[in-house]
Amino acid sequence: MTAPHERYRRYLETLTLETLDALPDYVIDDVRFKDPFNDVHGADAMHRVFRHMFDNVGNVRFTVHRAVLDGDTCLMDWRFEGLLRSKPWVFEGASVVTFATDGRVAEHIDHWDAASAFYERLPILGSLLGWIRGRLTVR
Repeated sequence: MTAPHERYRRYLETLTLETLDALPDYVIDDVRFKDPFNDVHGADAMHRVFRHMFDNVGNVRFTVHRAVLDGDTCLMDWRFEGLLRSKPWVFEGASVVTFATDGRVAEHIDHWDAASAFYERLPILGSLLGWIRGRLTVR
């Protein structure tokens, strides 16, 4: 039998629009999903977040570098790759994933730098954030 964190890791690494409907096999009905843009409860809400990602980002791919389990909590560090507005979009992040007693995910919280990975890519706002980052950088 495959450990729940390895099963979920495999699902994330092979996640596509076609496999998205299998999400309830991996998360509980009242799962909490949080990332820099969303904080939702429920498998249907998490499905909508992922569907929105696939609708707006092409060639989505997650690669989990490490998955460390401590009790019912798994820490995963990963790389996200995709195409946003036909341009490569790549960033690193980490997730804290808590499992329910049945082995499905009860909570999935993503941590990644939305400023450098997303906001700094936007016209005008990106220039402003880049300037601020330059002013705050220790040299």
